[in-house]
Amino acid sequence: MLRCGLGYDIHPLKKGRIFLLGGVEIPALKGELGHSDGDALAHAVCDALLGASGLGDIGELFPPSDPAYRDADSMVLLGYAHEKVKQAGWHLVNLDCVIICEKPKVLPYRDVIRSSMAKALEVTPEQIFLKGKTAEGMGSTGKGKAVEVLALCLLEKHG
Repeated sequence: MLRCGLGYDIHPLKKGRIFLLGGVEIPALKGELGHSDGDALAHAVCDALLGASGLGDIGELFPPSDPAYRDADSMVLLGYAHEKVKQAGWHLVNLDCVIICEKPKVLPYRDVIRSSMAKALEVTPEQIFLKGKTAEGMGSTGKGKAVEVLALCLLEKHG
């Protein structure tokens, strides 16, 4: 059985915060603002995995109203979500992600982010791909006020 899942996340950017993608800190003037560490890539991937497996979404698993998740490491949250997906009998075939932001540029960090995500999801980096895009100056993302991520995964279950 095969299932695909789509995840999406958006975070405002704020000076004084760290810019994280897939657990990798990227030098930037602004970073993601969120209840946790704000790693929009990890959040979108969580939603893609949970959706494909029918196990809910990131807000159900880690409610932003719960102080336990304040400043939480999003890669730890991703690991927990991935473990639930595996326990339900699913394994990741591939993951394709689009990161939309004006700055910083994603391409120079793509390989290290892929490796970080692959390690967290117990797959090879070749099973994960990332694309960096801009919003061409449109909307809050295009004005450099936010980062958006789309993640699409394919899960497989045998039996």
